[in-house]
This record gives sequence, structure tokens and C-alpha cells, in this order.
Amino acid sequence: MRYRVRNLRLAPRGRAAVEWAREHMPVLAEIRREFSRSRPLRGLRVGAALHVEAKTAVLALTLKEGGAEVSLAGCNPLSTKDEVAAALVKEGVSVYAWRGESQRDYYANLRRVIADRPDLVIDDGGDLVSELHSRGGMGVKGGCEETTTGVNRLRAMEARGELRFPVIAVNDSPTKRLFDNRFGTAESTLQALMSLTNTQIGGKRVVVVGYGHVGRGIASRARGLGAVVTVVETDPVRALEAAMDGFLVRSLEEACEDGEIFITATGSFHVIREEHLREMRDGAILCNAGHFNVEIDLEALRRLSERRREVLEDVEEFRLKGGKRLYLLAGGRLVNLAGRRSLGHPMEIMDLSFSLQALSLQYLAGNADRLKPGVHEVPPEIDRRVAELKLKLSGIRLERQTEEQREYLRSWRMGT
Repeated sequence: MRYRVRNLRLAPRGRAAVEWAREHMPVLAEIRREFSRSRPLRGLRVGAALHVEAKTAVLALTLKEGGAEVSLAGCNPLSTKDEVAAALVKEGVSVYAWRGESQRDYYANLRRVIADRPDLVIDDGGDLVSELHSRGGMGVKGGCEETTTGVNRLRAMEARGELRFPVIAVNDSPTKRLFDNRFGTAESTLQALMSLTNTQIGGKRVVVVGYGHVGRGIASRARGLGAVVTVVETDPVRALEAAMDGFLVRSLEEACEDGEIFITATGSFHVIREEHLREMRDGAILCNAGHFNVEIDLEALRRLSERRREVLEDVEEFRLKGGKRLYLLAGGRLVNLAGRRSLGHPMEIMDLSFSLQALSLQYLAGNADRLKPGVHEVPPEIDRRVAELKLKLSGIRLERQTEEQREYLRSWRMGT
């Protein structure tokens, strides 16, 4: 086992955080008990690039319980919890991550995971898979991808014929997309925003840029907290959906006139640009809920500013020429994880997502050789099993179809 972490003496505090997360992730606990008996990953090396925090640690230890050797790097330079990284090393996981990595350190740590010669990989955002391909693929049998951004990159690779092994798009599974993306990101983003700024959401004019699954959740939760919510979209169908959901739908140029809080959730590039920054009101808060720090044009923000200062931890003030102030949270990175006081998605949400990851990896362990290189869906039986386990462990019972109902649905003869 090799490792590169900040300080191993932080391990006791990290162990307590992991234990707390484990107690609130019952679906993954059920899978871990099964893995301990069947050992489906015995003899396999798993390399992962994920947010190194307590919920991820529960996944890593589940894979280890299943017989895998696990190597882990961060997927964001600011999201690693150093105490959790130390605790994982003490549990026998090779960890290469610390909070505040430089870009050079970040990619060096990905290469350290690659140097451990993984058979299977789990990625969050696509950087590990991209780095693997730039270094020849290294004999990887298959992988899983956690995010919309990562899946988009994989599909671009597939379209060019450049993806060399099968990857399961865990992000696109209904149990992940509907609950993690929509509810998990919504709660964790708004929680982080309030925690970092100590500002009230109720009564504020909140602008949500993007109305995909993430944007839908943020807009809904912000309205539930009493915000006046505007949605900005480029897609006509999503814009119409937002309007019928009761939100104001405007162009970003129009929204800049009175918006007080701007949250980007598009997975795209420079959706808030110089022309928008110039039009924003004094005191506007900017934050990003997308995977990479490219949704807000940070270079334009710096160029327009004559002075910068950190007014609170992870809250940077940019004073523009003329005196207007704009406030950027967590350096424009993923606000629900990159802030020092940000905690990421609720444990109950990541219980579902990481259960999908564990079972998808088990599926790859037995089937990767039969899958073509490219992007694959989560097998429906895995998605269904995770949902059923969650309902069962929550004490929720499903209604059962009668045989008469099943026969009716199979038949085409019965009409009016």
C-alpha cells in the first residue's frame, strides 16, 4: 500500500466521521454484508477518482470488503477531507489526496492511481478515464462514471471511437439521476450557500442557470425556502417546463438586472460571462453547482476587478471598477463540496448512488469481457434492487399487482 495524504495523525477524527456516515447508509451496509460473504471483487484492483470524504470512504471500504485492493485520488482539488483520507490509509486503502492540491499535484495523484494498475475504475467527472487514455489505457477492463459532466465526456470519446473499455453511466440510472442529482445537489448546494455566507434565502431573488435534473432540484428547494426564483435556459423544452412549473424564465441578461444570488448548474462553459458580470447589481453572490469551475468566467471576473479580498472563509469579494462588489463562493468550484464547511450530499442520498456504484462494479467484474468499449446503462435489475432495498429498509411497502391486473396489461383485446 502506498499513500500521499496531509497528516496521518488526523485519522481518529476521520474514523469518527466515517462511522457516522456508515450508520446512515443502510443500503450500502446490506451490500457490504453480502460482499463480505461472496467476495465478488477478490483479486481485483479498483482505482477511483472521487470526492474524498466520509460517504466515499464507506464505498471504498465496501469494495475492500468485497476483496478489492483500492486506490483513491480526489476528483476536485478542494473537496478532500484530510481526516477522512488519513482514516482510509489506516484501513488499508491507498489514498493520494489532500485539500488544496495544485493542478500539478491533482494530476500527479491521478497518475499514482494509474500506477497501481487498476483492473476496474470509478470516476467522477472523467479526469481519471481521460488520463488513463492519454497513457494508453493500462489494461483496464471497465469502469463506472458518477456525474453528468463525466458521462458527457465519455459519450464524446465514444462518438470519436476513442473510448477503449466499457464504462457504466451510473449517473444516468433513474435512482441516481432522480434522487442524487435532483434532491441531493439541491439540499447540499443551498446548505453550503447558507453556511458559507450566513445569508437568508427567503425573500431573495435567486437565479438558477440551467434546468436539468440538478437545476430543477435547486430551483424547487430555493422556492421552498421562500426565494423568488428565475430560471435561465437555452433548451426550449426545459424552459417551457420551468415556466409551467411556475418559475420566472428569462435570459441571463434580463436576470442580471435584479438577481441577488446566481447558481450555475449547466455542466457547460462560461455561462456567466463578462457582459453579465458588468450588469449585475452590487453585492450579488455567485456560486457553481456544476462539476468543474468553468461555468463562471473567472478570468473575466479577475480582469474586471481592481481589488480582491477574502471576506469570509471561501467567500471572495471582487470590487469592480466603479465600486460594485461581487462575491464568489469556493473559488467557483463545486460549492457543495469545495467549501471548507461544505458537507456534500446527504448521507441517505449517497447511500443510493454508492450502492449503484458497488453493484455496477460487481457486474463489471463478471461481465466486462463480454461488453464492447463504450458507454453502457446500469442494468435495470441493479437500479430496481437498490430502490427496493431502500424502500424495505425505510419500512415502506409496495402495493402488489393482482394476477387479473397483470393479465390485463399483457392483453390487447380488452377495450371500452
